[in-house]
Amino acid sequence: MKLTVHPLFLLVGLLSALFGGLPMFIISAVTALLHECGHIFCAARMGFECKNIKLMPYGAAAVCDIEGISPKDEIKLALAGPLVNLILCIAVAGLWWFYPVTYAYTDTVFAANASMLIINLLPAYPLDGGRVAGGALTKFLKPKTVNLVLRGAALVFAAALLVVFFVCGYNVSAITFSLMLACSAFEKSPPAQKINFAAKKKKRGREIKYIILDENATFRDALRFVDSSRYLVIQIYGETFLDEITEDELYERLMNCGIYDRILSS
Repeated sequence: MKLTVHPLFLLVGLLSALFGGLPMFIISAVTALLHECGHIFCAARMGFECKNIKLMPYGAAAVCDIEGISPKDEIKLALAGPLVNLILCIAVAGLWWFYPVTYAYTDTVFAANASMLIINLLPAYPLDGGRVAGGALTKFLKPKTVNLVLRGAALVFAAALLVVFFVCGYNVSAITFSLMLACSAFEKSPPAQKINFAAKKKKRGREIKYIILDENATFRDALRFVDSSRYLVIQIYGETFLDEITEDELYERLMNCGIYDRILSS
């Protein structure tokens, strides 16, 4: 997992330090990273790979290969990040209940997580709420229509945040998110790329991990057990033993199949 930093992120950090906002900047950055870790953990549990996290001036973004993901799984993946922020808000509020004196030290932590939770649930591309809305709308509309609807929503919310910028005394956060949503509405979505597991370097000297799966198991089910520290060997059973598949064989089969295809039918 790589961590890349946008130059403007460093500039915003420098300006925050010069004008006394460094603590809030650090808390917001850590909050964004924890949010993205929620997405990454969920993606890994589903069998998808996240290559890196980008620290941007307005937050962070996990870069994941999710080609062929179902609308249902995309909704789960999108909600994983806000769920982390919700849990942290509940944890901080609970801390206040038992130790009220901690409020003075943790109120900014609660504010950062609450803000990220609310903003990311807006039904606009590329926010998590937009991905949830997109996953739900694909049941009723064509993908191109869904894409236009979400990008249109992004422009509407960008305009609304621009109004907030002027009404609330030139709020920097409002104009930052407004510009981000406006740019995202016109940005071309990057093409999904299938994970090339076969090209991964094989580490020698790893312990072997045996996993037993049902005959109807899919590649998604198997990839949940992939562990870089151990070599995976899958044994598939029906009423009796049916097949044994090594990690390398699993990757080779996946190159010609979808992640939701059954392993044995490939």
